[in-house]
Amino acid sequence: MYDVIVVLGHNDRPIVPGLGSAIFMHVARPNFEPTEGCVALRIEDLLFILGECDRGSVVIIHPLA
Repeated sequence: MYDVIVVLGHNDRPIVPGLGSAIFMHVARPNFEPTEGCVALRIEDLLFILGECDRGSVVIIHPLA
């Protein structure tokens, strides 16, 4: 379904029932429809971010206020 996807740690250390099981960073749909809690970016932006990362990188997502 997606060309590029990044699994973001969410509710995994420790797992807490009822708080969801996964958040992904992936390519946005053409019209930027809302996601189910994921982070959706233009392919160019996602590839740029991934190009800046290495094995030890940490991605921190700040929710909008």
